[in-house]
Parts: sequence; C-alpha cells; structure tokens
Amino acid sequence: MAKQNIYDNEAFFAEYMKLREREVNANNLFELPTLFSLLPDLEGKRILDLGCGTGERCIDYIKRGASQVTGVDISEKMLAVARSENSHPNITYLEMPMEDIGAIDGEFDVVISSLAFHYVEDFQGVVKNVYRLLCDGGVLLFSQEHPLTTCYSGAGDRWTRDENGKKLHANIADYCIEGRKDSTWFVEGVQRYHRMFSTIVNTLADTGLKILKMEEPYPTVELVQKYPEYYDLYHKPDFLFVKALK
Repeated sequence: MAKQNIYDNEAFFAEYMKLREREVNANNLFELPTLFSLLPDLEGKRILDLGCGTGERCIDYIKRGASQVTGVDISEKMLAVARSENSHPNITYLEMPMEDIGAIDGEFDVVISSLAFHYVEDFQGVVKNVYRLLCDGGVLLFSQEHPLTTCYSGAGDRWTRDENGKKLHANIADYCIEGRKDSTWFVEGVQRYHRMFSTIVNTLADTGLKILKMEEPYPTVELVQKYPEYYDLYHKPDFLFVKALK
C-alpha cells in the first residue's frame, strides 16, 4: 500500500506553513526547546535527520558543529524549500519515506527525528534500520505526538468542557487499540499510527537500544500566565521525547 504523503497535499502544505510561520506555536514553545536540551554534543558528528521537512534543523545541527547532515523526507514540497532556503555544502537531502532508509549506506553518530515517527506504520522496521545505521555509542533522539494524542480516533470532542467551553479533561478512549487512526488536521484523512508507551519502549529495547531519557514537555506557570491557551498541556502533553543509546 502506498505511504501517505500528506505534506505534498496543496491545501495541507499551505496551512502547515502558515502555522509554522507563527511565532507562538507548540513547536517553538515546547518541542524545539526540549529537542535542543536533549541533543548530545554534535561537534564533528555525522547526523541523520528523519522527517527533516524544510531543513531548518539540519542547518541548526551544522551550526552546532556537525560535520555532515543527511536529511530524509518523503515530501517533495518540503525538500524544495529545504534545498532553496537551507542548503549547505555539508547537508545532503534525500527524498524517500523513512521506511526505506535501509537503502542508505554509511554510518551515523546521531539519528534525530522531530515529530515524524507517528506517521510511520512499521515502527519496528524503522528502529531496526536506525540501529544498523548507528555507530557503537551512537544516539537516537526522537519526538512524536504523545500516545494520549495518537489514540484519538477523531470521533467526538477530544475534550470535556464546562458550560463556558473551558477544557476540564481530555477524553481518552481505545488507548490499547494500536494501529492507524485517521483524523482531520487542515484536511480530512490525515493518517497517524498509534502505539502504546510500552510498545514504543519495548521496540527500542528489543532492538538493543538503551533508553537514556524520556520527556513530556509542559508549560511553566509563567508561560501559562502569558499564554493561557496552553493550560490544557497540564491535562495531556502534546509531545513525547525519547533518547536512546546504541
């Protein structure tokens, strides 16, 4: 079955780029600071970025001292932006789904993936390929949508609210039913894949990786006072981060 390439959908891509251009968004406030805090020393390191998108992070890794960065993405539109706006002599962009990284030759010191693994059906296959591509002592660092988010099937309101519309708690259902969950995000039929915490951790461990750190970022009191709309992250984090060692 063909892998969904939602980022090359014209309507989706346009709305996604508008979202990322906003200074105040969950990526800038929570995802990126957590990602950077978990990065190992990149000086002289060979980096593989899975789901590199428009390449901003690839440039960040070069600025942090990486000697070589390979960015992989399935989206032709995203890579067109990456090559025009975030090119560098030491960055190589490859158009391919993450499931096909077994075709990549070479070895990497760090494999990073930012908010992309929840689009992958064969998580075990991707992790096995990552393990093969990592050198001994290499690090895998990834973020994904939180499992309490990916279990949402799109049926009914995700939140229980009071009479004023205030979110009281998240509605969680079918957490233990893994697999594809279609939802609407900018467009209908966006395919995500839900896995329980135990499946994520056990897949990494069974492959031979050692879990170093897990993070579920949420706002400080000061940030909620400034942006009260992010209070709902106290109920349910948006993101899960895992850092693992070969």
